[in-house]
Amino acid sequence: MINASLATKIKNDKDYIYLVQTRRAYSIKLTLLMLCVYFSFILTLAFYPTFLAAPLYEGATTTIGIAVGIFIILFSFSLTGIYVRRANSEFDTLTQKIHEKFSPKELYPQKKLRS
Repeated sequence: MINASLATKIKNDKDYIYLVQTRRAYSIKLTLLMLCVYFSFILTLAFYPTFLAAPLYEGATTTIGIAVGIFIILFSFSLTGIYVRRANSEFDTLTQKIHEKFSPKELYPQKKLRS
């Protein structure tokens, strides 16, 4: 259980503040990027459905809409991978640094931080 004074110290720590602000800003940017892609698709579907219904090429049964839908799925997976990569490097390193700064040494033996 964490006591109130320790929680206050952690909240006021410059590394913790940086971690929270950086992670939040990064998450918001990726979220807005995904929303732009998704709503572009939805607006295209609403206002130009014939464009998405058109075949990829002459005689194809697969439409542009299917290709765009697959792109959106792959794009969302890649955004997740981009976030996880940064979280596993920068964010985890900062979190470990904060843990080591505010945790009893016997509970958390010294671990080498990733560079």
